[in-house]
Order: sequence, then C-alpha cells, then structure tokens
Amino acid sequence: MDPLDPPDRPVDAVEASRSIATVSVDAVAAIDAVVAALPDDDDGDTPLAAAIAVDTRRRLVLTGRPLPPPTHTRVLTVANQKGGVGKTTTAVNIAAALAQSGLKVLVVDLDPQGNASTALGVDHRSGVPSVYEVLVDGAEMTGVVVESPTVAGLFCVPATIDLAGAEIELVSLVAREGRLARALAAHLADTAYDYVFIDCPPSLGLLTVNAFVAAREVFIPIQCEYYALEGLSQLLRSVEMIRSHLNPELAVSTILLTMHDGRTRLSSQVADEVREHFPEQTLRTTIPRSVRVSEAPSFGETVMTYDPLNSAALAYLEAAAQIAERGAQGSR
Repeated sequence: MDPLDPPDRPVDAVEASRSIATVSVDAVAAIDAVVAALPDDDDGDTPLAAAIAVDTRRRLVLTGRPLPPPTHTRVLTVANQKGGVGKTTTAVNIAAALAQSGLKVLVVDLDPQGNASTALGVDHRSGVPSVYEVLVDGAEMTGVVVESPTVAGLFCVPATIDLAGAEIELVSLVAREGRLARALAAHLADTAYDYVFIDCPPSLGLLTVNAFVAAREVFIPIQCEYYALEGLSQLLRSVEMIRSHLNPELAVSTILLTMHDGRTRLSSQVADEVREHFPEQTLRTTIPRSVRVSEAPSFGETVMTYDPLNSAALAYLEAAAQIAERGAQGSR
C-alpha cells in the first residue's frame, strides 16, 4: 500500500465529524492568508498542478468551517428517473457534508434498494422499522428515525425491501399521494432539522409522487453524459404536473452535475448545455468521477468520512456550502 494513500477507513468517524465544528478567528485568518498565496487555477505548469491547487484551496477554505443554517427547514426531494446518475450518492454525501459542518440533517430513504441507508451505516434488513411502516401502516416517523453512526447530527429513515411492494399497496389507500407529507410534517412539528433530503427510486411512480408532495424543492443530480439529458424533460413535466394538481409550492431549486470527466469534451458540452438552460438552479461545482465514492458504501460510510481529502469529497463539501449559502439567504 502506498504510504500516501488515505487509510481504508477513519479510526473514529463520529469523533472526526464532531471535531470539524469550530475554527478560531486567528485560524481562519491564517487559512485565508495561505489561500491567498496559492496560485490561480490556470497558473499551474501542468493539469495535475492545477488540480492540486484547486483541491488545496477547497480543503483550506471549507474544511472545519461551520455552514450557516437556513431561514427555515428545507425539504428537498432528490430525484431523477434515470438510474446511475449519482442520485443516492449525491443525497447522502451532501447530507453528510452539511451535518459535518454543524447542521442537523435528515435523510428519508424512499428507494426499496436501501442504498442510502447502507451508505449511512443504518440497518435496513427486512423487518426493521422503516419508511414502509410510515407509508402503508401509518406509523409515526419519529419511531423509525435512526442516527447515523458515522456522522453526528445526521439522521436517517431507512428503507427495507418491504418497500418494493408499497406502490401496489398504496393504490387502494385514501389520499395515497400525501401520506409521506403528513408523516413528515408531524415529525418536523416535534423535531427540528435544518435540511431534509428525500432519496427517490429511479422511477416516477407513487413513491416519487409522495416525495414530490412532501417537499418544496426538487434537487436533480445530472450525470455529464447525453443520456442523462434525455430524461430531464420528462422529469420536469412530472414536476409541473405535481405543482399544478398536488403541491403548488414545488419547484426545481438545485441541479448538480455529477460524474464529470474533465478529460472528455462530452462532459464539458453537457455541463455547458445544462448551465445555459438552468443558470440559476445549477451549482457552480461539478462532482468528478472517483473510485473512492464507490468504495465508501461497502464500509457503511459516505466518502465524506471514508476519504475526506478525496477530490470528490471536497467537491461535495463545496456543493453543500453553496446550498447552505442559498438557504441562509432565504432562497431555494
């Protein structure tokens, strides 16, 4: 193993996340001085030098600095009916980044695969109290919320395989589209969170409709490839339909470009096209491809604790900071 490689996993992820809480004024001033001395991105002699400069700047500016809380609890549905675009990965890593920066975050896993639960280190075996009981049986959400063992201040409503049959069972229930909204509203009345992320399955069925009705904002991760653009128009039509009939406050507030490969012209073309059509919603940061992001869930962690100095982890932290800045200003 190369001595420069990061460890396979942190010694104590919870302690590490809690230690990223307070930075003194003198420390911030010292960091600002170091950042100012770094070369500009285009001053590097090689692309590698430029990439190292970007990551160093991100690490110094963002790591350890608390993020501002939003003016109200923000509920975001993370949705894209196309699979493999980094939807669940984005949901859990943005949530972890916000929690590490001092905010209280809830992730509602609405995907029967339970991948978000896995990444947060939460048990989601069949029979475990989960979002299925909340949707189908009307159980209180408070009874199924579990705190992530890897990040302090990060909570999860797990999903089990039982959720796979929920869409069929929901068909015969009264007001089936609003069951998650009512359960979440009751839980938020008792427990305060800064952010709630609802991770949807890669479809536009009843589970996703419940997520749209429960949220005020839609957060769309888009892979930097052509196929990811094809389904975007269909997703936007679904959002407009929900807004017209079930949730007039729903709007697409955030778009994040994922799996960006700076070596290909296609990634840049897709990014430029998305930014041209959605200039206000698209975050400045793009998430690069990284094998560390894929490795992290096998340890029951997000990349934010598995390898916090990885370029993708720093990019997610930067994206979380941009989301927090918008929330602090009262905008979506």
